[in-house]
Amino acid sequence: MPEGDTVWNTARVLHRALAGARLTGSDFRVPELATTDLTGWTVRESASRGKHLLLRLTAPDDAPWTLHSHLRMDGAWRAYAPGERWSERPAHLIRVVLRSPGAVAVGYHLHELALVPTAEEDTLVGHLGPDLLGPDWDPAEAVDRLWAHPEQTIGEALLDQRNLAGVGNLYKCEVLFLRGVSPWTPVRAVPDLPGLVDLAQRLLAANRGRWTQSSTGSLHRGQTSYVYGRRAQPCRRCGAAIAKRELGERVTYWCPVCQPERPGTPPPS
Repeated sequence: MPEGDTVWNTARVLHRALAGARLTGSDFRVPELATTDLTGWTVRESASRGKHLLLRLTAPDDAPWTLHSHLRMDGAWRAYAPGERWSERPAHLIRVVLRSPGAVAVGYHLHELALVPTAEEDTLVGHLGPDLLGPDWDPAEAVDRLWAHPEQTIGEALLDQRNLAGVGNLYKCEVLFLRGVSPWTPVRAVPDLPGLVDLAQRLLAANRGRWTQSSTGSLHRGQTSYVYGRRAQPCRRCGAAIAKRELGERVTYWCPVCQPERPGTPPPS
């Protein structure tokens, strides 16, 4: 899943492949940037902000620019050696190709692809809450942002990137299970909101630097999650069947026994 840790890992891959390099060619396959040519531009760094990826460049006139992309559910960047076959995904999914003397970066099925002056990055990511994997991570601000919508379900609030940036559906389900909180609990009724936010940050940080996401501590196939993707399978704690249902616009997994509804919580519909 391309959640905050996946985007952080992707940014690191692109930084290793391109940082400091002068681009020898570019190919944009989206209408808005179809005529853009980054040949001669220098890559300064690659960074992530929540689920957003920011490739910062310097134009030949020394002006700083940022190539912004969002992976959403199905986007990906891959770095290849010059001459290596691009084998990750079908060619029709390619949205951008960046060439340098030492590497070729290929972006597949990217979303919200935009090139803006670096000084205007906030127009694209300024609405985001604190980044769980960022140097400016501020758990108190994340809690305050969640508290600002006390009647919203905690399952939906965790996915709102304006509250905290980086949590996706996988971590939402896993964090709520580990804290014993029903996804349908209103924010105002969550027993320990700071503890929940702290756990979310620690889970993402623990998976940073590897591609296999695990909340259980195991990296073995089929053993990496407690509830996510395990509908009808026995709960690893109590043995009850894991449930699956939509909450908002996303599918939610939870254990009805380990994550009981609190008084005043509307039941899953």
